[in-house]
Amino acid sequence: MKVSILMCTYNGQRFLAEQINSFERQSHFNWSLAISDDGSTDKTLEVVRSCASDWPRERLKIFSGPKKGFAANFLSLTCRAEVQADFYAWSDQDDIWNEDKLETALMWLQSVPAKVPALYCGRTQLISELGIAAGQSPKFSQPPKFANALVQCIGGGNTMVFNHAARELLREAGPHIAIVSHDWWAYQLVSGAKGGVVFYDPHAKTLYRQHKSNLVGSNAGWYARLYRLWMVLHGRFNEWNRKNIRALEVMSHRLDQQSVETLSNFKAARDQPLFPRLAGIRRSGVYRQTIGGNLGLLFAALIRKI
Repeated sequence: MKVSILMCTYNGQRFLAEQINSFERQSHFNWSLAISDDGSTDKTLEVVRSCASDWPRERLKIFSGPKKGFAANFLSLTCRAEVQADFYAWSDQDDIWNEDKLETALMWLQSVPAKVPALYCGRTQLISELGIAAGQSPKFSQPPKFANALVQCIGGGNTMVFNHAARELLREAGPHIAIVSHDWWAYQLVSGAKGGVVFYDPHAKTLYRQHKSNLVGSNAGWYARLYRLWMVLHGRFNEWNRKNIRALEVMSHRLDQQSVETLSNFKAARDQPLFPRLAGIRRSGVYRQTIGGNLGLLFAALIRKI
């Protein structure tokens, strides 16, 4: 089964070779690499071509990104008709993959009928700039469902592998749809789609490098919790929800009936007075993965920032 690794780059020369070398060590060897570069001014593309110098020509494709941020770049690359495979894996430019990452994801994905949208995601092993282990991302235990996806993304895009049916959902929505992030969008769309399934792997298969140039860092630790609280208080969470709801309404014809009802109830509750708002959000069934997360959700609802 062929896998297309979809990597977006921007001034990533420092760690890029390590990531590409980890592709070459994959136990599943039938993969190709598609790169969308968002206008790098360093030696990013030189590093790519050097690493791929002895590859067959068809194993590497390089495209120019839309230069509208990381989410737009990933959606643009995912929607390119020139990229065709059985499965697709999003990749950041500065991580390192375990040798069995693709094999593990494919073992589950191949158990799902090809016509059913399916998404694999999971935990990450955090590493420092020097590659030193620095803990793991939170381990989630609640089921990955649309009611969770509406208010939380449980897997980073750098862990996600998905089948062709899921890719076609993303292509139908298009590269220009206004969403918060490509990974949260994929989780929402696949979990809400008719028949769609999501698997969360509690075992980390991606080494997620933490450094000052990260566009999106780990959500672990007290600093991350305080930052999320700051975002709630300043209306960021409210605006994200508004944007995601609009995008999901565009694709509502692909959602199953339960997801449509959950979305409708959540949308209606957000702008209600206090007690109808709390009752409506409870009725919608939305939830986060932890007790603390659900308390934060309740707090956002109380102050009308949901």
